[in-house]
Amino acid sequence: MQGPRPGRRAVCGLGLMAAAAAVVPARWARAAPAPSRKLPALSAAGRQFLAGRLRHTTVLQSFAVDEQHRHVYALQVVAGGVRLTGEKTAPPHADRAGNGDLCLNRLTLDGSAAGHMYLKGFGHGGSLGLEESADGVTLWTEWDANPASGYGRGVCRFRFTDGRVLERDSGELRTYHPVIGSTSNFPALDMTHRQLLLRYKRDGIPRFALYDLDRFRAGLFLPLTDFAQPGADLELPFQGMAVYGRYAYQLLGTAYGTGNPASSGGNTRLYRIDLRTGGVVWQQLERTAPELSPREPEGLAVLRSGGTPRLCLGFVEGPAGGRTFRLYDKALS
Repeated sequence: MQGPRPGRRAVCGLGLMAAAAAVVPARWARAAPAPSRKLPALSAAGRQFLAGRLRHTTVLQSFAVDEQHRHVYALQVVAGGVRLTGEKTAPPHADRAGNGDLCLNRLTLDGSAAGHMYLKGFGHGGSLGLEESADGVTLWTEWDANPASGYGRGVCRFRFTDGRVLERDSGELRTYHPVIGSTSNFPALDMTHRQLLLRYKRDGIPRFALYDLDRFRAGLFLPLTDFAQPGADLELPFQGMAVYGRYAYQLLGTAYGTGNPASSGGNTRLYRIDLRTGGVVWQQLERTAPELSPREPEGLAVLRSGGTPRLCLGFVEGPAGGRTFRLYDKALS
């Protein structure tokens, strides 16, 4: 089912655009702190939060944590040689990646499997959002994979159903094309401040756009801010993002290997970005878990329980065909 598109008010409403922009100062009313030479707590190495293995041998792409029900949801591209319900063949992995076929894993916080489902024609799984409500959680993902790349041209939301196979045109989906002509649409949610952060590419240029979540859900795609992704000039793979309050966080980097030896500590970079300006307020070469091999960064999420928000980072380790993952968390301050 195609999600709602902006009506005349959204297309022609310059007044609404101004009203949306006016939300920003109200939401971030507190003045920015004075510059400090002291490193943020975020600069410390993370502590292990969870170690696990996914259903397929392909790597973790992104994850989200349901702290209330103590579950972790994790996306990966479907492995080659797997035949799903209703399929006549078992496509190779390259076809699965090109089609945008994903496996959504659900695990408990001790790393045990707690269900899975499949998402056919959705995308690469670059980010996963989790929306809480009184009757359960709703998951937000990339959607509508571009046949030329396997990356999503929109986003969608749906409920988790163990064992279900969802097609891109399933009636169970609520779907959105917020930036027409874009690809690589990755969503992240901040439920404390009811925000949706979208990373997308248009004409090959990666950008971030911030939306009021409730307006986005209603099909009013009026960004509060929209700016070029910092750090894109480094040409490191984009590996995850999160949003909380007035800041966005992003993870860039590759696994250890040629040009990125373990002896160097790796090229993984963590950024804090001011959503009001699009500027980087802090970044570092991330030193969490340097002993992992091949230590590929995969995914970011914000944990909110326990009083102090924490940032959770994912890394992949283990040999090809036997990959596992580890999640680490540290204070967001």
